[in-house]
This record gives sequence, C-alpha cells and structure tokens, in this order.
Amino acid sequence: MREEKKNTFFGGAAILAMGIAIVKVIGALYKIPIVSILGKGYADFSNAYYIYSLLINVSTAGLPVALSKLVSEASALGNRNQVEKVFRVALVTFLTLGAAAFVIMYFFADGLAGLMNDPLAAPGIKALAPAVVCVCGMAVFRGYAQGHARMHPTAISQIIEALCKLVVGLALASYLIKIGQSESTAAAGAITGVTVGTVLGVAYMALNYLRQKRDEPLGRRGDRVEPTGMVFKRLMALAVPITLSSSAVSIVTIVDSAIVQGRLQDALGMTLDQSRSLFSAYSGVMTVYALPSSFMIAITAALIPAVSAARAVRDRKGAAKIVGSSLRVTALLAFPAGAGLCVLGKPIVKLLFHSLDPELSGPLLSILGIAAIFVCVMQVTNAILQAHGFVFLPIITMLIGGLVMIFFDYFVVAIPSVNIFGSPIGTLICYAIVSVLGLIIVKRVVRGCPGFARIFAKPALATVGMSAAAYAVYRLVSGFTGNTIATFASILAALVVYLVLVLALHAISRDDLSLMPKGDKIARLLHID
Repeated sequence: MREEKKNTFFGGAAILAMGIAIVKVIGALYKIPIVSILGKGYADFSNAYYIYSLLINVSTAGLPVALSKLVSEASALGNRNQVEKVFRVALVTFLTLGAAAFVIMYFFADGLAGLMNDPLAAPGIKALAPAVVCVCGMAVFRGYAQGHARMHPTAISQIIEALCKLVVGLALASYLIKIGQSESTAAAGAITGVTVGTVLGVAYMALNYLRQKRDEPLGRRGDRVEPTGMVFKRLMALAVPITLSSSAVSIVTIVDSAIVQGRLQDALGMTLDQSRSLFSAYSGVMTVYALPSSFMIAITAALIPAVSAARAVRDRKGAAKIVGSSLRVTALLAFPAGAGLCVLGKPIVKLLFHSLDPELSGPLLSILGIAAIFVCVMQVTNAILQAHGFVFLPIITMLIGGLVMIFFDYFVVAIPSVNIFGSPIGTLICYAIVSVLGLIIVKRVVRGCPGFARIFAKPALATVGMSAAAYAVYRLVSGFTGNTIATFASILAALVVYLVLVLALHAISRDDLSLMPKGDKIARLLHID
C-alpha cells in the first residue's frame, strides 16, 4: 500500500465518527418513538438489551481490539501470512463464543429476566439471541479491517444495522400494539429489528472482506508464521483483560438496573408496574445520555491500532503525539456534549419524549449529562492503557467505581425522597472516580504525554462560556415562544459560541489537525499555529 493511501489516525476516526453520527440519527428516529409506543414495555426492552449488551461485550469486546492490534503490528512489518493466520484463529474463536452466548440467551431467557427483576423481558431476550452469533462474526471482519486502518466497512455495516432496526423494529412494534398484543410482546418485536440488522451487517462485512482480500498482496514465502496455539495465546492475552474491562461497564449497568428495580419494589413498596413505569422514564433519558460516549468508539477504534503500529516500529514520540491529541479531541467533543445535556435537560426531554414527565426525566438527564463527560474520558484512557499493554489496570479502576455505584443503588435509591435519582448520582460518582484514576495512570505510564492542564483547560473554559450562552438564550427565547424553537435556538447559540471560543483560545493545535484528513489545509484556513 502506498504511503499516500494510508489512512491517518483521525482520518479513520473521522470516517467512523461520520458513520456513528448517521447511526445515531437513525437510532434517535428509532428509540424516541419506541419509548412512546411501548410505554412501560420500554423497561422490558431495556432489560433485554442490557443482557444482550453484556454477552456481546463478553463475546466481542476484547477480541476485535486484540485482532486489530495484532493485524496492525504484522502489517507494519509487512508479514501478510501472519495477518491471515491471526484472522483465521480469531474467526474460529469468535464463532465459538457466539454460539455459547446464543445458547445462554435463548434457553435461559426466563432466568436472565428474573435476575433483572423483570420477568416480562424474557421474549425480548430470546428475540436477540441469534444476533449474538452474527455480531461475533461481524466483529472479526471489523477487527481485520480496522487493523488495516480501513474504517469505512465498519461504518457502512453499522448504518445497515441501524436502518434495519429502524424499519423492521418500528414496524413490528407498531403492528403488535395495533392488534392488541401486550407491551412486552411489542418490545420483543422492536428488538427483532436488531437481529435482522445484524444478519445483513455480517453479510456485508463478509463480502467486503472477500473483495478486499483479492486486492491485497500475497504473503512472502519466507515470512515467519506463528503456530495456531501461539496466535490463540497472544489473542487471549490481549483480549481477556480488555474484555473484562469492557464488560465491567455492562456488568455495572446490569447490576445497576437490577438493584434499582429491586429496591424500588422491595424498599419503597412499589408494584412491578410502578417500578417498570419509573424505570422506563430513566431508560428513556439513558438513550440520550449514551450519545456522547458512542462517538468515543471512533477514537478508541482508531487509537489502539495506531499506537500499536507506532510502538511496533519504536516510534514513541509518534505514539505520545497520538495519545495527547486523542485526549484533547475527546475533551473538545465530550465537554460541550455533556454540559449541553446538563443545562438543557428538561427542554430536551420536552422536545424528544412527549410521553415522559419532564419534571422527573429532565433532572435525571441533567445529572447523567455530567456523567457522560467522565464516561468519554474513561473510554479513551482505557484504550490508551490497553494500547500500551496495561490491560489489567482499567479492570481495577472500573471495579472501584462499580462498588461505589452499587452502594448508591442499594442504599440511596431506598431513601423515599431520593428514590430513582440515586441511580444517576451513583453513575456520575462512579465514572468520575474511574476517569480520574485512569488519567493519573496514563500520566505515569505514557512517556511524553502532555500535561492535562494544557489538554483540558481550554476546552473546559470554552464549555463554560457555551453553557452560559445556552442557558441565557433558552430563558430569553422561551419567554415568548414554544419549547421547540427555544431549544433549537439555544443549541445553535451554544454551537456558535463554542466554536468561536475554541478558535479564540487556540484549544486545538496544528498537530491535532495534522492527524486529520486535509488537516494542514484546515489549520491554514483557520490560522491555527
């Protein structure tokens, strides 16, 4: 592959971010009406999806990262035969894990739903079972492509998944409600769209792999290829701790959901319907809270193979440059997104969720908005540590934060005056602790990492100005117009103020932009040094 054709680090991240942006727009068109269609059934939908997310993380979270790391290292050294060997070993491993996860979800759905204190989630869990196998296969092809710095196949497959989820899921949920089926059955129908999307997504990724393989050079006869057992051992050595780290978030989410619903029922004496109704409101705003962190996937997916490739050729300066820029871009994206959700929590709920009570859901979203900032920082610091070989440290920090969250779920949710608000408060404190610990460790282990004050201070200052503008414009405009116009006006004002402040404060550097497509031209256009 010629040098000029190689993707830059943020070139790959930009492609994934663009794909994620499209996916999130489609996802909003799916999840916002689903909350209204399903009513209390959205709690069943969410509980089934949490189980699915955990098993997906266990099956695929670490292996794609490990695969992309080993592929990028072998590619940097020009060893095509080793690349193919790693791919074949990973494919067999992934599909085996997917089959095991399918068995657990399909044949033990009732038990899993019982663990969530929501027996009505069982049909949704069964409907999602086939999707696990497809996602495992898709993860292999995505990891292989990302190891070659090709991010567009992943982005396209994600869009295919999202479109199927939107069309099939909404249609089935609406139809089932229309013919008089229960809300829990309609939730299973909505989830079926996810399964259909994964089937088409893995088909596209497989065809893309075969097409790309035809264009790649053949391996050299003298290339050293490791034995299957050695490749498997290297994959597992990387994948297992990364899986444990990534799965910790899903485990914490599941434990959080189960304990919160259990405490609402046991400590506060709520019925199943009452707790489902309250948890549906919480789950609804959780879909918005998850948006900022979803964009970090683009950075982490591009960061790990990029840092690994730089370290493989002993370019420590280049690796440190990528680390510093990734943290700065994370701050530039996460700070305003989280602050916007906090300042405009109630208006956003009024705008998006007509079936939710903004007096309840708005403050929930405001608390989660601040938590979203720490989640984004945690994701990127974990990826930095994993790329440098410190794969067990994120597990320890997540365990510490998870214990704090469990404490809030069990004791604080049980306080009548706090109840459901104890969960987002615990989430905020949990991820604040984890992200701060992650930053401390990154500073100690990454040579040449720039100071955090230099990375975070300017984006934070720009965010404060943006937040003040958003609040002031909403208060002013909402006084003589409706919520919709006032919300959009405040978001537009916040965006303009933030961009102006970022440029005025020189919050982004020429080095950051140089890692992006056409970055030097953008820097010259904006007069960034």
